Amino acid sequence: MADLYSTLGVARGADEAEIKKAYRKLAKELHPDRNKDNPKAAERFSSVARAYDILTDKDKRARYDRGEIDEDGNPRMPFGFGGGAGPGAGGFRRGPNGPDFDFGQAGGAEAPDLSDLFEGLFTGARGRSGGFGGFGGRRSAPKGGDVAYRLEVPFTDAAQLKQQRVILKGGKTLDIKLPKGVEDGTKIRLAGQGEPGPGGNGDAIVTIQVQPHRFFRRDGDNIRLDLPISLDEAVLGAKVKVPTVDGAVMMSIAPGSTSGRTLRLKGKGFTGKSGQRGDQLVTLMVDIPKDDAALKDFVESWDGKGRSNPRSGLGV
Repeated sequence: MADLYSTLGVARGADEAEIKKAYRKLAKELHPDRNKDNPKAAERFSSVARAYDILTDKDKRARYDRGEIDEDGNPRMPFGFGGGAGPGAGGFRRGPNGPDFDFGQAGGAEAPDLSDLFEGLFTGARGRSGGFGGFGGRRSAPKGGDVAYRLEVPFTDAAQLKQQRVILKGGKTLDIKLPKGVEDGTKIRLAGQGEPGPGGNGDAIVTIQVQPHRFFRRDGDNIRLDLPISLDEAVLGAKVKVPTVDGAVMMSIAPGSTSGRTLRLKGKGFTGKSGQRGDQLVTLMVDIPKDDAALKDFVESWDGKGRSNPRSGLGV
């Protein structure tokens, strides 16, 4: 299996920004939706996602660099189990009376006492009679390892709890429902979709990453929006079209509205854990036209100019 750094095409000392940039580029090129007739692309896409998940996790990356886990994030077998045949390397060999285990002693050193290690390798624990599982022990066989995935979800999809598609290791796809109260960092467990093991498959752990929006901002379960309005709409009042995560709606602006005034659109926010949706908070921003000669002439001749101090509430 390829080294995780070479899978992403980055140097071993690459920082998180370089890793993220390489991942985004490859994920875009290899996404199965763009390579429906190329099964190898889906396989590479899965490998790239797996490499990204491990290398952006500080603990997993450190363990991988130390050789403690492999490219799938699974612990490497200690003492060279099933491994090489070089000097000092452990492994199985066939003796005259069947398979023997070679402890890989170096320089004639005495083999370490591995009784505790071997006890953990058996399916069961020692029972009261002193035997291993199956002879008094009741410990069940271990399940396979969990596999971590990261799923980027558009802001509006997260607000609407739209069903999302996740691509698992090997190219398998699953459609998942977003939970109420979903937010950046929410984890979804897909039972039985992890690595195989003697006691059954592990699980897939999907971490949700809600993508930022170009003009919506999240505030708890509410959504905030700065809405530009024209001078005549602010002075005279108007009905204007306002974008929401559910589509545009009409909203009334009262005559004499000023910048900073906030209006509320009920039920247009995120769905909370209780199942109730938050609101959309719309802050008006009066847009004054630049270099409008007629407007300048009007203000200069306006009778109300200077009659009130809008900063009086600030004590100035």
